[in-house]
Amino acid sequence: MKVNSKGVYIDGIDKKILRALMQDARTPILEIARNVGISGAAIHQRLKKLEKSGLLAGSKFVINPKVLGYTTMAFVGVYLDKAVSNPDAVKQLKKVPEVIECHYTTGEWSIFIKILSKDNEHLMHVLNSQIQSITGVSRTETFISLQQQIDRQIKI
Repeated sequence: MKVNSKGVYIDGIDKKILRALMQDARTPILEIARNVGISGAAIHQRLKKLEKSGLLAGSKFVINPKVLGYTTMAFVGVYLDKAVSNPDAVKQLKKVPEVIECHYTTGEWSIFIKILSKDNEHLMHVLNSQIQSITGVSRTETFISLQQQIDRQIKI
């Protein structure tokens, strides 16, 4: 058994279960049980234990944004005039549906956000009319992603 800093115990069977579900969260429990060599009830018990420990943060379907016409991904460093502006700025950023991630960071920017937009014109509109108009935002620095080359979860 392995213990991390949070006190979560993960053994080889837990790892096999997690790897199967990370590959495809819709994999039937009985199929996983057959492959791992334990009962379906045991799989359910282990999953409940892992959920209760906080290791599993839920399951979700992943939508391909390109199918919906969102082809431009950008990362934006947001400069705030004062650090105390952060909570209000984040509250306003939550109202912008194109903002899909928001991070409070060290370094030059106060906030680092990820934006999905339909194209460069849409991105420019979001930046000019929604992001840069937020009270406390002094300026932004934008990086357009040309291609996402790695997309993965932490290795189990």
